[in-house]
Amino acid sequence: MWAGSFEREAIRPFVLGRFGDMLKAVEQHPAMLFFLDNQQSLGPDSRAGKNRNRGLNENLAREILELHTLGVGGGYSQDDVTSLARIITGWTYAGRQGQLGAPGTFVFNANAHQPGAQRVMGKSYESNGVVQGEAVLADIARHPSTAKFIATKFVRHFVADDPPPALVARLADVFGKTDGDLKALATALVDSDEAWKAPLTKVRSPYEFLVASGRLLAQIPGDPGRYLNGLNVLGQPLWAPAGPNGFPDSNAAWAAPEGMKLRLDISAQIASRLADTIDPRDLLELVAADAASMETRRTVERAESRQQALALLLMSPEFQRR
Repeated sequence: MWAGSFEREAIRPFVLGRFGDMLKAVEQHPAMLFFLDNQQSLGPDSRAGKNRNRGLNENLAREILELHTLGVGGGYSQDDVTSLARIITGWTYAGRQGQLGAPGTFVFNANAHQPGAQRVMGKSYESNGVVQGEAVLADIARHPSTAKFIATKFVRHFVADDPPPALVARLADVFGKTDGDLKALATALVDSDEAWKAPLTKVRSPYEFLVASGRLLAQIPGDPGRYLNGLNVLGQPLWAPAGPNGFPDSNAAWAAPEGMKLRLDISAQIASRLADTIDPRDLLELVAADAASMETRRTVERAESRQQALALLLMSPEFQRR
């Protein structure tokens, strides 16, 4: 139930800002703390840990290093995971009673925090409350492994499942030189030759496909159920991935024959509702303009009806690909 506020509050405000700021917002958001059970993690030597005879939960610390920053093979060890888990004990959120703060907001519970200095990635961090964890996040946000990890994600998402190594290296260099400026990273990607010369192979995820369809057809989602049902049918239920690594970002996941057949069914349903009010040939200019292939143009123009033409437009390579 917190996933929407998480996306709105911890992701969107930072997409053109510094990665380190996004990282802090993400790890201190109640949705992340709840999903990965950090509110249950107690420092063994903390007051709460001694009273309740309960200890660390390493879920959040592990995902910070493995999925959010350094990545697998990024240079961290199990000892680093455990140390980070100790450092972020006490990172929790206020409950509905509001005893620690405004309900649903991040709070630092000193009674649950493991006292003492901790060592992460070869650096010692003094015990100074919530600042101890924030200092670790700031350092790993600037780590070369994080630069490579985020650059790889950028290139894989927009260019190819197998990211061109030279482009990844260039973006990682930009990441390091700009202190993780995500706007600079996006600009460097758009300015790169590889981004435009690579074959158009990346297929939109079901979420991107449905949102793009609504935008193209100027549809304000008065009935969210149409979008939610479509996401369920296409295998990307809203905010509900099977695991903490989220939904896949590869063609193997979304471009399978059964998945494309289901997209065709949904395209036909959309066309049956809206085709009478628009001219698909005009929409093609909005979708692709000069980038539209002759094959796509002929297919849309020779359709037997506006309904068929719109369905074919929504299934065209120019619309299905990023």
